Order: sequence, then C-alpha cells, then structure tokens
Amino acid sequence: MAQVPQRFFDALAVRTWCGLSLRALGHAREEIDAINVYPVADGDTGTNLYLTVESAVAAVEAVFAAHEVDGEPRDGSAAPRDGAGGPSLADAVGAMAHGALIGARGNSGTILAQLLRGMAQVLSVRSDTDHTGGQGLQRALRHAAASARQAVAHPVEGTVLTVASAAADAADAAGGDCAEVARAAYEGARAALAATPGQLAALERAGVVDAGGHGLVTVLAALVETFTGRAPGPVAAPHARVERAVEGQCSAEEGDGNGPAFEVIYLLEAEDAAVARLRQRLDALGDSLVVVGGDGLWNVHVHVDDAGAAVEAGVEAGRPYRIRITHFGHGDAHTTKAERPPRERAQRAVVAVVPGEGLAALYTEAGATTLLARPGEPPASGELVQAVRRAHAREVVLLPNDAELRHTAAAAAEQARTEGIRVALIPTRSAVQGIAALAVHESERRFDEDVVAMTSAAGATRHAEVTVAERQSWTTAGICQAGDVLGLIDGDVAVIGADVSQVAATVLDRMLSAGGELVTLVLGDEAPESVADHLEARVREAYLAVDTVVYRGGRQGALLLVGVE
Repeated sequence: MAQVPQRFFDALAVRTWCGLSLRALGHAREEIDAINVYPVADGDTGTNLYLTVESAVAAVEAVFAAHEVDGEPRDGSAAPRDGAGGPSLADAVGAMAHGALIGARGNSGTILAQLLRGMAQVLSVRSDTDHTGGQGLQRALRHAAASARQAVAHPVEGTVLTVASAAADAADAAGGDCAEVARAAYEGARAALAATPGQLAALERAGVVDAGGHGLVTVLAALVETFTGRAPGPVAAPHARVERAVEGQCSAEEGDGNGPAFEVIYLLEAEDAAVARLRQRLDALGDSLVVVGGDGLWNVHVHVDDAGAAVEAGVEAGRPYRIRITHFGHGDAHTTKAERPPRERAQRAVVAVVPGEGLAALYTEAGATTLLARPGEPPASGELVQAVRRAHAREVVLLPNDAELRHTAAAAAEQARTEGIRVALIPTRSAVQGIAALAVHESERRFDEDVVAMTSAAGATRHAEVTVAERQSWTTAGICQAGDVLGLIDGDVAVIGADVSQVAATVLDRMLSAGGELVTLVLGDEAPESVADHLEARVREAYLAVDTVVYRGGRQGALLLVGVE
C-alpha cells in the first residue's frame, strides 16, 4: 500500500521516515550483513543498523505518545501543525537523534547515529513555523555528512562517509521541495555506493559494495518514500553474493590478519574537554574509533586488543555504562578456523534485563546473561534477541523484569524461536521477582520443570518500589506533587509521602500484612544510607520469622526495590 506523502519536513515526517527506515532495514538486513567485509568481516552491519534505527523509532514514538491528543490524525495525513497539538519538529528530531545515540550498535550504527544527530542540529533550530522545506533538508544533509566525518578518527573513502557526502552534494545541486531534494540525495548516494569497490581494496577483493553505505542508501530510500508516497525501488548496486561469515578476505589493516581482537562500545556521560582527551587515548590504543554525541552524552566505539584499557579510559573521562565488549571470533577478519573453533552451545541459559549495575553483577554471578537497561530507556526487541544469541544456548529462560517489557520480550522470544532456540518467557514484572526465579533455577532439570519452578517462584514474590515523583499527577493513592516520595506495590501507587524511610516502612508493613518469609531489598545509589538499616530493624522487631537480604542495585532508577516471598 502506498504511503501518504508528507509535503514538509515536520514531526509527522520524522515519525514516518523512522518507521519506513526500520521496515526497509528489516527487509535488507540479511543482504547487508552478507556483504559486511570492512572494517571487520563480522557479518552484522545490517543488524546493527536495524537496532540503531529501532532505538530511534522507540524514542520518537515515546514523544508522540506523550503528546497524544484525542481525535488527532494518526495516519500521516495531517498538515504541518505549526506548534498546535502534537510534538514539535525539534521534539521529534531530538528524540530521533537521542534514540539512535543510545541504541547505536557497531561502527556503521554509530556513524548513522551521528548522521541523524547532525540533521537534528539543523532541523531543531526554532523558526516561525514548525516545519522546513527543501532548503532546510539540504542544510540538514550537508551538516549530517560533515559531522559524521568529524566523529571518525581516520575517515576512509569508499565507506558510508563517502556515500553520505555524495548524498549531500547531490542534494545541494537539487532544487525544489523536500521530495525533489530527497530523491536527488538518494540517487547521489546510490551512485556513490556503486563506486565504493573501486575506492577500497577490501571491497574490490570481495566483489561487494560497502555494507554501511548500502544501509544509508536504504535509509535515504525511506526518506524518498516519506515525501513521495512510494519507495524508489531496491538498491540496485552491484555486488557478488558472499557468505555471511567471510573467511579472511579483509581486516581493519587491509587483510594482514593482525587487527585488534575486541570491539568495545559504551555510552559515556562526560564533558567535551574530557572526551577530546579520550579520543587521543583511544586512538593510540586501537582503530575504527568513532565518538559521537554531545551535550554531555556520547557513544564510544573502538576496536582494540586491550578491552580493559578502553573501558578504563572511559572511566577516567566520565561515567561509562551499557558497556559491550565483543571478541572478533571464528570466521571474522582477525582469526581463522584453526585458531578459534566454534564454541559449543550450552544446553540452557537465563537471560535477564536488569535496571542497575549492581543487579547486573548479582545476576551475572548467579550465571545469567544480562542486559542492562538504563532508567527511562528500555531495551528494544533487537537488543533482547542479541542477548539471547549471546547466551549461546539451545534453551533460554527470558526474564524481562518489567511489566512494560512484556510485549517487547514476547517479540524477541518469537524471533529467537525462528532461529532454532527454545525460549520460555517468564513474565517477571520486577527485578526482585527475577531474583526469586533465578534462585530456584536448576539447569539439570527438564526444561519445562525448570520453567514451572521459576515461574512459580516469581509469581509468589510480591514486588514494590519507592521512587520520587517527577511531576504532578493523579495516582491510585491521590494527587502527588513533583518531589513527593511514592511507594508502589505491584505496580500501583499505594503511599504518598515526604520521607523515604517512612514511605518504605509503610510499604513494607502493607506487604508483610499478607504474610511472608523473606524480604529482599535492592538499594539504588540515590537512596539514603539509613534506609536499609531502618527496614532491617523493623523486620527484626515486628516480624520475627522473616529474614531480610540487602543488595546494592546501583543507578537503577528507583530509590528502593522490595520483594516479599
């Protein structure tokens, strides 16, 4: 079915473009993965681009959900709002850029995030109207290409950077409205993509075009569809079909086989001056360095031999989190089949989403594969699928640990099942329920028996949290004001107060009134130090048969998580 075309670049156009890009990358993902030979032949460029855009889509949809107005058109047919009703263009492009930044995966995904951020920096400038036309789109594409080059330590021609520059050049030469500019950018990028094998020896040897560039052309095709209502057709760049695992065809050092052993990616909260020093430090440690972002939040990507040193450099610069370290294993650019045989799959694994670094360490110590979720930024289904793959097991028990992740986790489980992995989803609504489930996990049992036992343990655990209200709102316990301390029991606000210890004690009393044998307390970094001691003393004095265990959760969002079994 043809897409309703957008006349201007406004918030609806951003939403439409992101959705179409995700759909197009979903269709092209395997093809892009198959031609991924530079800078490392690890066969995941298409997947990384998809995950990056999926994160951008989630962020944009969240902005629209926050501005939802009853009766407002949702089919893309609305005229530019000029500030009336829904989100502004600045809101939408800002969310798009931020979502891509925090979800960026791999070298190409990180560069795409910077391209989107570069566009957002131009499109978010306030004007008399809340949309832009062809000239605004031209400026956005030009700034995107320039900012992406600046983010890469050592730009190489024949890559996505070349394709982005060609798109910007073609857009500059075009005239007219957004549709004409988008079409020109797409055609310029497509021509540049076809020429990449002649610019990069690794591509020429493999008989393929650049995978990252292919992904960008796919995203620009979605931009054309946004403004014309029709896709311009498949990317017709010639390439030879290659196997997903390319054996030794190239490396980051043009085929010498001695490139860095690890890919390190993390988000970093740091000041500009510290990031400038970090760039110099990481550039000396490895290659394929890309640092994108700004305004205190950065996404860092580098290939190194010493992964620990790369992370330590981030610690010196600021606060790194969502750290991902990948060893370039069997069949990639830096090892051979003889050097690293394929790892045998485990029979069973547990994969859990956890809200803080402390809980991640606890779950990992118990044998689970963890996916760290930053407060307010839940993982996308693609990230959950990757975590399931990383567990490398025939059977996987998935613990989402958040009621809001139920549908996302179900989609991830379904995707993993299509890949031959047996997945059981236990609908844990809190990390404390996940702790209870993990405590009874026994991999030696039959899979179904293990799942039943874990599900029963999670279901028998009541959960609560103590947090601080961000804004005035109606709750099941009455009206709360910004700054009030809230006590939520099983997801509903039960207590509103001013003192963290008092609210926590009231919550605990209400939970234990129905009985219990074990209280689990998970303290966030911002919780007062005295809370745990106060609650432990209360349990000892008033509930003689109840035990208490305390964990440090780190930056988990809530001040306190409570579980009662």
